[in-house]
Parts: sequence; C-alpha cells; structure tokens
Amino acid sequence: MPRVYLSSPHMSGAEQGLIRQAFDENWVAPLGPHVDAFERELAHYVGVGHAAALSAGTAAIHLALRLLGVDRDDEVLCSSLTFSASANPIVYQGAAPVFIDAEPSTWNMDPALLAEELEACAKRGKLPKAAIVVDLYGQSADWEPIRTACARHDVPIIEDAAEALGADYRGKKCGTFGKLGIFSFNGNKIITTSGGGMLVSDDQSLVERARFLATQARDPAPHYEHSAIGFNYRLSNICAAIGRAQLGVLDERVAARRAIFQRYREGLADLPGIAFMPEAPWGRSTRWLTCILVDEAAFGASREDIRLALAAQDIEARPVWKPMHQQPVFRGCRVRGGAVSAGLFERGLCLPSGSNLSVDDQARVIDVVRTISRR
Repeated sequence: MPRVYLSSPHMSGAEQGLIRQAFDENWVAPLGPHVDAFERELAHYVGVGHAAALSAGTAAIHLALRLLGVDRDDEVLCSSLTFSASANPIVYQGAAPVFIDAEPSTWNMDPALLAEELEACAKRGKLPKAAIVVDLYGQSADWEPIRTACARHDVPIIEDAAEALGADYRGKKCGTFGKLGIFSFNGNKIITTSGGGMLVSDDQSLVERARFLATQARDPAPHYEHSAIGFNYRLSNICAAIGRAQLGVLDERVAARRAIFQRYREGLADLPGIAFMPEAPWGRSTRWLTCILVDEAAFGASREDIRLALAAQDIEARPVWKPMHQQPVFRGCRVRGGAVSAGLFERGLCLPSGSNLSVDDQARVIDVVRTISRR
C-alpha cells in the first residue's frame, strides 16, 4: 500500500506554465513580476491593502515583531497551543514570550485569559509590546473580544494565520484582524510555494519597510549602502509563480479539506470516546487538518495507540501541537492558564487531511481507527 501522508503538496496543473514563463523571461532570481503579482492577488483575495512575499511564515513573524519595535527585555503575549515558529521569533528579538492558554470551544487563545494577563501587566507597569494570536488548524480565533482587550491597552496584534488562509471570521478573511497578519506556504499548508510566506497589512508604510528589511536593508545608492540590519527574506520569482497557480485553486482546496473532515466525522461518529475539534459558530474553518480527541477509557485505546496503529500501516498521523509552555526551550516563561492546551495535547491526534487524499486512502485511515476501537 502506498504511504498516506498527513498533508502533502497538491499541485493545480497550472504551476509549470507560470514557472516556464519565469525561465523564458530569465526571472529566476529573487523578485520579479510573479512576486509582484502574487502579492497583489493574495492581498485582493483576503481583502487587505498590502502584502510582502517572503521566504517563510517565520520570516513574516520576525519582521512583524521588528516593525512593531519589539526589542530586548520586552514581553510578547503568544498562543501556547501552536507550532514553535509562532514563538521563536520573539526570542530572535531578545524578548520574552508570555503564553496564553487555549479555550476548549475553539482551541484558540482564550480571550478571557488574555484580558486577565493584560490587566495584570498593566498593574505591574509593564505592558507587552505585542500579542501574537494564532488561528489554529484553520479556525479563526474569537477576534472581537481579543481585539477589544488589546485595544484597551494599546497592544498591537500580529495575526498568525499560517494555517488559516481561506478561513473567515464573521464574513471577514483571516489574516486581516491584526496590525499585521502572516501566512505560510510551507509544503504541508493548504497552498504551497514549496517554502514561503506572506506579511500583510493595511498600513502601507509597514509593508514597504518589511520589503526593505527583507532585501538586506539596501539603501538607495549606486553602491551597497546599509543604515539598518537587514535579512535575506524575500520570496523568489519562481516560488511566487507556484504560489499564483496555487492561489487560483485555494477555494477548491478548502472545500476538499472540509469534505475530508465530513467523511471522517461520518466514518467515526458512532465510536465511543472520539470527538472532533469543534467549529466555532462565528466563522468557517479551512479544516487544514482534521483533529480528533480520544477518551482512552471510553474508546479502549489511547491517542498514541491509534497513532502507532496507523504508522504500522504506513499512514502518517501526529499528536496536536505540544503547548509552548511545556516545551523545554521555553522553560521558565510565564504562562496564563495551561491546563486546556495540555489536555488537548495529551488526547489530540491529527489525521491525514491533504486535499489530494483519496477516498480509498481515507477509508484505510477510518478502518484502522475502527479496528482498534473496543467495539
């Protein structure tokens, strides 16, 4: 049986034509017309004013922190239930992450805990320099109370929508709720450029500054002049060509992942001890990955038992993100709450969810889960 991957790249068929155009025009180095077009097209899709195409979503978060003036000894609030790329750039800047627990109803940052931490920071006389809020597994955070709490203390938001391109909150696309938003086009995301990311904002000056910093901060001069520290963070024209072709089928890819989720729910709904990541009533999730929670006592096997049984059949599955406050590298960082995200990690499993997952391969996954159930 062929290996079933968690979320593999899914090409549209239009990529090679755009790549060939880049080669024919000799635009193979970073920057070029596909980069410009990709920025325009993505900004238009999500409904934001400006975008900068970058080498990774991590690069986008790093630049966002620099643009907001995050520096040594500052604090930045961050979702705890997320991938480490959400938090690592805080440390790049010499700042300290402060982790906020998830809420059970969405698995995203708990707005009440965020508000509590902001109030506590205000009483101490040291507010965080920014907040990084993640739209987890393709589902938007609850943006109204989060934005209200941050606005009360004038704390800017970076929206980490790496997993949520195509999702929305009350009719507005994810990635547009912070001062700056970021997307990822890693190989496992809903659309991919092989590797890449995007920084978006309605603030034109911030995006222009991001482009400057991302191209080694080269000042306008006939020679190489630098008045600021820069980075080699721009996306290549070839990768942008891939991204443009992928963006054209984004809505189809989201629909496919939502259909995969529905088939899992129908195929596993009758099993005791299996629950699915809930979808919040305020928006439409991309269902980037279908995530289940396993109650070992009711199901008769643990999350890890299921994962190992799938692995024995050459099917890739992974636990949900291990919370940042439990990661050795962030030991000693302050956390507000923590029990919810810790519990989700202990019981949560991500099932194969790529938009190119066949019905037959998904049936293999379902059969393995059903086989090891107590029933």
